Order: sequence, then C-alpha cells, then structure tokens
Amino acid sequence: MVGNSGEVTTAAPVGAPAARAPVDSTEHVLAEVLAGVVRVDEVPVDSHFFDDLGANSLVMAHFCARVRKRPGLPPVSMRDVYGHPTIRGLAAALAEVPAQLPETAPEPAAPPVRAGTARYVLCGALQFLVFAAYCLLSGLVTVRGYEWVSGADGVLDVYLRSAGFGGALFVGLCTVPVVAKWVLVGRWTATEFPVWSLAYLRFWTVKALLRANPMVLFVGNPLYVLYLRALGAHIGKGVTILSPSVPVCTDLFTVGAGTVIRKDSYFLCYQAHAGRIRTGPVTLGRDVFVGEKTVLDIGTSMGDGSQLGHSSALYDGAAVPAGQRWHGSPARRTDVDHVRVPAAECGTARRVGYGLATVLQTLLVGVPLLIGGTYMLLTLAPALDVLLDRDARHVTTGRFCVEALGLSLALFVGFILVGFATVTVLPRLLDLVVRPDRVYPLYGLHYSAQRAVARLTNAKFFLWLCGDSSYVVHYLRAIGYDLSHVEQTGSNFGTEVAHETPYLSSVGRGTMVADGLSIMNAEFSGTSFRVSRTVIGPHNFLGNHIAYPVGGRTGENCLLATKVMVPLDGEIREGVGLLGSPPFEIPRTVERDTRFDHLREGDELSRRLGAKNRHNLRTVALFLFIRWLDWFALTVLGFAAFDLYGEHGTVGGLLIGASMMAGLLFTTGYYVLVERLLCRFRPLEPQLHSIYDPLFWRQERLWKIPDRHISVYNGTPFKNLVWRLLGVRIGRRVFDDGCSITERTLTAIGSDATLGAHSKVQSHSQEDGTFKSDHIEIGDGVTIGVGALVHYGASVGDAAVLAADSFLMKGEEVPAGAHWGGNPAVALRRG
Repeated sequence: MVGNSGEVTTAAPVGAPAARAPVDSTEHVLAEVLAGVVRVDEVPVDSHFFDDLGANSLVMAHFCARVRKRPGLPPVSMRDVYGHPTIRGLAAALAEVPAQLPETAPEPAAPPVRAGTARYVLCGALQFLVFAAYCLLSGLVTVRGYEWVSGADGVLDVYLRSAGFGGALFVGLCTVPVVAKWVLVGRWTATEFPVWSLAYLRFWTVKALLRANPMVLFVGNPLYVLYLRALGAHIGKGVTILSPSVPVCTDLFTVGAGTVIRKDSYFLCYQAHAGRIRTGPVTLGRDVFVGEKTVLDIGTSMGDGSQLGHSSALYDGAAVPAGQRWHGSPARRTDVDHVRVPAAECGTARRVGYGLATVLQTLLVGVPLLIGGTYMLLTLAPALDVLLDRDARHVTTGRFCVEALGLSLALFVGFILVGFATVTVLPRLLDLVVRPDRVYPLYGLHYSAQRAVARLTNAKFFLWLCGDSSYVVHYLRAIGYDLSHVEQTGSNFGTEVAHETPYLSSVGRGTMVADGLSIMNAEFSGTSFRVSRTVIGPHNFLGNHIAYPVGGRTGENCLLATKVMVPLDGEIREGVGLLGSPPFEIPRTVERDTRFDHLREGDELSRRLGAKNRHNLRTVALFLFIRWLDWFALTVLGFAAFDLYGEHGTVGGLLIGASMMAGLLFTTGYYVLVERLLCRFRPLEPQLHSIYDPLFWRQERLWKIPDRHISVYNGTPFKNLVWRLLGVRIGRRVFDDGCSITERTLTAIGSDATLGAHSKVQSHSQEDGTFKSDHIEIGDGVTIGVGALVHYGASVGDAAVLAADSFLMKGEEVPAGAHWGGNPAVALRRG
C-alpha cells in the first residue's frame, strides 16, 4: 500500500500483539492518527511502531506532523517516537510534558524583510561592477607581470623575476582585503541591516575579498592568526585555528590564549536571518577547545578552559561557563573530555620560526615555481607557435584551435597522471616522519609532514571521479586506507571523504559510507598533536556529514544517521542505529530498507553489480571528456585574449580580465547545459529503488557534475538565476549565502527566503543499498541557518526559521511562522 511521498506502508503483520483498547483520550487520539497514517483500521496501543507495525522514520515523521495539528496535544518529536515506540508509552510520556513546559509562550519568528525588486536589481548590478573591476585589474596586473618575466635572460633571471613578481602579487592579494575592510567598514560592531542594501554591498565586498585571498591556504599556521589580527580580531598567544572558515566580522571575534579550533567549524560573526544580516560577537576564553563540524552563532561565548564537542552548535546567546564541557545541537553539558592528547613544549620562538619558514618557502620556492615554471613550460613546449604568437589574426585559424586542443589535452592528462602519482607516493614518504600514538609539539617538522599528508591525500578530483562506484575502493587503498576484505557494493563510498592521514584509517568489511565523512585521525591540544588509528567497524552504514573521531564508541552493524554525533563514551554500540546530537538509539534497519535485500545476494548481486560497474565506468569516461572539454574551451578563450592583447596593448590587458569573467560565465552555462541534457530537460521524479536499479544509476550520475564554481555567486542575485537554470523552482529575491541543493528539480523555494552559508537542501537518502528521494518545499520568507540540512520529503512553512546546524529530518513539516532547531530539529521554545 502506498502512502505519502511514495512510501509503502503495511498493516500490522501477523503475530503482532492483539489489539488493546486505549485507556485515555490521548491514547485514543494518537492511535487514531497513526491508523490514518499507516492506513489500517486499528492500531494496538502496545504494538511497537517499527517491529510490529513495520513503520519507518518517514512514516513516523508524517505521524508527528499530524499530531502537532491536533489541538490539546503536546508536540511530538522523532526523539519521543524512538524513545517511546508504542502508543501507550508515548501517551504516558506526553502526559508529563505540560508540567515541564516553560511559562512563556514560544517566541514568534521575526517577519522577513521584503526588499523591493528595484533595490535587488541595483545591488546585483553594483556587485557585478565590483567583480568586473577586480577581474579587469587582475588581467592588467597579470599581463604586466608576464611581460616583465618574459623579458628575462636565462633561467636564473626567470627565477628572480618570477620571485619578485610573484611575491608582490602575493602580498597584494593578501593586503587588498585588509585595506578594503578598514576603508569600507572600519570596525565591525553588533548591528543589523537588510540584504541588498548599500551596507550589505560593503559587507559582501569585504566577505568576497576575504574568501578569495591566498591566506586561506595558511590555516593551521601562526601566520593565519596574525592575518586575522590585522583584520581586527582579538586573538591571544598560542591560538591554533584549523578551520578555513574566515570570520567576516573580525572585530567581533575574540579568542583567548591557548585555544584550539578544529576544522570544518563555523564562527562567522554574522548570521543571515529573515532578509537581514545580523552581526554579533563570538567570544572564546583561554584554553578553549572547539570541536570539528561545529557552529558558533552570534552572541555566543565560551569561558576559560571550556570545551564544545564535535558535531555541536551554540545558538544565539548561549554561553558555556568556564571549565565546563558541552556538546550537542543545541549544546548541553556533558562529562566527555575532548582534549585527550598531553601538552608539549611549544613556545613563541617555535611559532615565529615556523611562520618565518613558511613565508620564505612560499616566496622563494612556491611562488617562483608556479609562475616561472608555467612560463618555462609554455615557452619550451613544442608546436605552440601560434598560441604564443601575440598576433590577433591567428585566433580564427584552424592551427590556433589545433594547438589549443593539444595543449589542453596534454595538461589535462598530465594533471591526472602527475596528480595520481603525487597523492599516492609523496605522502607515503612524508608519513615516515610521523609515528602513530606519539605526541609531537605543534609547528615543527612532524606537524608540517602531517599537514602535508592531509592536504595531498585529500585531493578532491580523484574522489569525485571514483566515488559512488566500485573504483573508489581501489583509489582509497592506493592512498593508504585499510579496507580489510571489501564486500564490493558498487557504492562503498561517496565522492566526499576526508581524513587527517589515510594510513591510519580503517573501515570494516561490508561498511557503506555516504558523502561528507571526516575521519579524525589527529587529536590536538593548544601545544601538541597526535595521530592514531581510527577504526570504523564492519557492516555499518554511515550517512552524510559525519565526523568520526579517534576512539569512537561504535562497533559492528551500526547505522550512523546523517549529521550524527559519534559517541566517545559509554559502551560500544553494536546492532543499533544512532541519530542526533547528542545521539540516541534507533532501530538499525526497518522493513522499507530490506525490501531489496534479495538483489544484494548471490548470483543476482554479481549480475547487477557487474552492470552497475559498467555503467559507472561509462560515467567516468563521460565526465573525463566533459571536464576536458571545459578545459579546452577555457584554453581557447584565454589564449584568444592573450593574442588580442598583443595588438591592443593596455586595452588588450583589459581583455585578459574580461576573459576571466567570460570563462566563469561559460563554465556556468556549460555545466547547466550538461545537467539539463542528462535529465533530458525533464524534472526528476521521487524514487524508491535499489542502488542496483538503472533508474538510480542515472540519478547518481548527476552528482558528478562539477558545481564548485557556483559558490562564486553566493550572496548575489545571480545565484538565483543559476538555480532557476538548473531547474530549482525558486521565488523572487531569495538571499542565498552559500546553500547547496543536490536535486534541483525536486526543490521549491519561496520568495524572500534566506538560505544560510554552508546549509544544504538534500532531496535524497541512500541507506544499505536502498535509494529514496522526494520533493522539498521551502515557503516564502523562510530562514535556513548556517550549516543546517533539510532532508527529503520535508516542508517548511512561510516565515518559519530553521536554526543553525539543524537537521530537519525526512518527512517533517515545519508550520508557518514556527522556529525550529536542533539535531533532529524540533520546535524551539523561549524559556
């Protein structure tokens, strides 16, 4: 029997407990609602929702939504359902809720600011002019530098000129954001202003320059801390910041001495809310620890010696007292200690020396090698006479296109071959320097080796190419993963898997991993680090965006749900599912996810896996060709501008800058066309299939379409235009500060909505070989907070708010004007 969203529901199976009449009105109403959801005549009050009735999380989400619409009943959350999986138990738990509710009513969400279309268009036009000016200036600087380097006489002169030009360019790129911040803004203060206003234009300009400057590459280095100080941040001695998330409103960012901030944490010092930008302080005391995949909202603070665990969030105004440890989303007190590595000797002299060595290495080795090496490669390359001859007449010749084709193909193939050799060989040599389970001080040879291993082996290209196929297993083994005896499924890993070292990453037999896994092999304190083996047990399934730390307390046959916090204390969990932050137990699997198990066994598995492998191999070949074709077009565009520069001097230099904008425009339109062609210009339909069904393979192919270039449009009206071209049903004047949408044609977003940075709208899920997708509806004036994730089948009513780092589960319905938050998300109340 098919229920809402294409889900299959069933009547109570044979052997279920005999029906017992409800004993009170609450039980009666709950039983009536559940019977309507699962479409049976009667639900026994002692029947287990999952074991006896065959329900699943999506069905129970619809149940919760219907209960919330019944007057006189307390709201029911998925945590309540999993904690009390019978009508009788749930009714008894709800009977205690009224006494625990705060006396104050829920705080209504602020009405969204509805900017006029004229202001929206004007802001977009001014943003384009800022971007164009930056590109044109970059073009002029580039050609002047090329002219100077090309006038060198001999290899030594090429090196000296490359070092001089490259050093000046590097310093300029780092200095421009600092100057722009102090000139356009001055000191940031706690305030708010509407998006698409002139105040917002200044804010966006500073933010865009900060995100585009090369200092982001120095995260984890004392130089990065100095750079934030130059931007106005108040940072004490001995602070280690490993997250590349730049706090935009730096004057409002205060960090005490000895604090550690792990990677993939967000502390932006602003929030986008209901059409406004709100700026506010983030204050961290001395010796604070901030875990991985965390969000620190504006107005939050942490006292001296406090800790915030991994996969956690502090909401607006939350304060962690000195010495306390908190975790969860929203965070609450815990006894878990997240700093488990002893301290080491790491004084100021060591930090200064490390920073100075980095500067010298960058200016004397890295920059000259990049600029001079590129120049020497082009000038010494055979058969490039036409491309390098600055005569505009060559642009229309066949020889020009042939040379561009050859060069782009050679560079593309060389990038793949040299890149693969680099990520598989060089890190192994560097890894010899760092021994497992040994404590090392920060900012030394061992620290440099560990950081280099992490950066090299986390190369995105090869995971993008091999992920979601059988071939990713061979790639991960090649870079050092211990995968035991793999049970090949054809989807063992997604396209996004990260680690601190692959050589200490172990994944058990039969385990499947979705996108966004971060294996945290390294532990840090304010002065030291240690790498240790991280083991993920056999026959697990890991959902999206999970940080798995050293010492994670999960064993065999576990389901780790999307955005779950992996426990670090208590007994080892086996044979269960974990959901939420902090986590709680749920069923390991349900009937819906076992209906395709017969396709995962014996000869049928071999036949279908072989067919999937062949399809994935064709996908790999297709996307290599698609990627190269983009390279070829950009090569033609770039050298055409170069040749035009030869005839037009300074005006030609401006053409170089214009070619940068044209390249972005081409790449955007090109991949839009690729996606629409693969979809045959038709919207996707909700699915419930095995991963061995060709319908899934065709949708899986869409995840390989490159989309990182879309982030350039964040915070501008042009982002909405791109979403429309890709098939998103999006309203007017939507403010998108950096949202990711996986299935565009399954997503609808209303007018004047606000989508926070690093948020995600994901219209699919894949668990244990079963793929599910459905529509997502986001209403007018909705706010989605920083780092929040909206899952398939969910809907968010007009003017509702989803708080930062929230996980809105599949099938949930957020009422209009409501304020929800948490992992999993529930209605928030003001206490």
